[in-house]
Amino acid sequence: MVGRINRPGPIIGLGLIVLATVIGCTGSTRFGRHAVQGERSLEDLRASAGWYDLDAQNAYRETIRTEDLATFAAQSRAARKPAQPVPQKNILILTGGGSYGAYPAGVLVGWSETGTRPVFDVVTGTSTGALIGSFAFLGQAYDAELRRAYTCMTNDDLYRKRRFPFNILSNSLSDSALLAKVIANAITDERVKLMGEEYRKGRRFYVGTSDLDTRRSVIWDVSAMAARDNPGDRELIRNILLASASVPGFFPPVEIPITVDGVRHVERHIDGVTSSSMFFAPPWVPPEKRDSLPAGWLYGSDLYILVAGKLYADPSPVKARTVAIASQAVSTILYDQTRGDLQRMFLLSILTGMNYNVSSIPQDMTVPESSTDFKPEEMGPLFEAGVAWAKSNRKWRDTPPGYEKGEAAKYRSGTFLTDTGRRGTAGPSGIEGAPVPVIPERK
Repeated sequence: MVGRINRPGPIIGLGLIVLATVIGCTGSTRFGRHAVQGERSLEDLRASAGWYDLDAQNAYRETIRTEDLATFAAQSRAARKPAQPVPQKNILILTGGGSYGAYPAGVLVGWSETGTRPVFDVVTGTSTGALIGSFAFLGQAYDAELRRAYTCMTNDDLYRKRRFPFNILSNSLSDSALLAKVIANAITDERVKLMGEEYRKGRRFYVGTSDLDTRRSVIWDVSAMAARDNPGDRELIRNILLASASVPGFFPPVEIPITVDGVRHVERHIDGVTSSSMFFAPPWVPPEKRDSLPAGWLYGSDLYILVAGKLYADPSPVKARTVAIASQAVSTILYDQTRGDLQRMFLLSILTGMNYNVSSIPQDMTVPESSTDFKPEEMGPLFEAGVAWAKSNRKWRDTPPGYEKGEAAKYRSGTFLTDTGRRGTAGPSGIEGAPVPVIPERK
């Protein structure tokens, strides 16, 4: 039995508020040019990518090899093929990631320019992914606005930080009124009406938030609200999008009134990434056809996942300070949560027969130092990288995290290591899945 956990005192609470600014965004911390006490230099971190205990690493053997996993996935998907052909669907999943959302936004725009971007039957999104999802659901006609939002927006367009001591005494470090205004200008009454029309065609748009008090994720059918097209639902849609992007501690929770058996309650909702970095929702099926669906009714459908960030965070020196250490730890957890959710989506794909397609920011690309900073000069290259990827080879990743070279854990039996990086970028001889990764230069 777990004992009662006391609430943190004022000093700890202050630290948690500052720490909370990283939740909801797979951001990276700032690189320092010189090491300080307790901090490793950037040069050491770059070199350490190739530091291995060769004996321990070579003694390690994968439980499931990548090629065996690919074979199993192909066999499992084939086993889900129904006797009669079924309509193939397109499902788009968008993750959170703040300003890193410029990359998936660019992918969508570049995809449109190739003339091969499908109409998505389902779009799901959390945080910045929910905002991108609004445009993705409305269609390619809104690509120009998607480009503007993720290449021109600045911090001054999105939030205003509170002054000390009000930022400590209030429920957030920043005011979200500007972000609410941006959402209201993007999700106009006319666009809500268009969402409703797509709902009646059978398409669906879902947004994820987190209930602050119950600590559970909530998935909202925004397209169903749009189909009702009344003032209350239009305002609810905008509040849900605001809540999904409200980084806890950085932005205040969004209050959403609900009615349960005639009794009114008020929930407080925050960034959807707090509880889940991504989520799947199945395509809509008419009620009269649900009982007759074959077991493999999603066979051959395409599951597209656009990650607003890298799969593995760039290493960064951490100052020997409580908040810096805690912030780095939370950021590490969020990256791991994203990888875990991607593995869950992979399992779902092979159990249903869907095709698994993932795109994320390339590991060797330089990214902005913080995903809560919206700087056009940093977001522009991210956006164009997404466009270029979509217009070039557009080779989707079809394996879950942990199964490509360079993603294996480091095994050690002691502290005497070999610098394999000096043996070339192909990686240490005899070690599978462990080439030296590229760590980009900071500009």
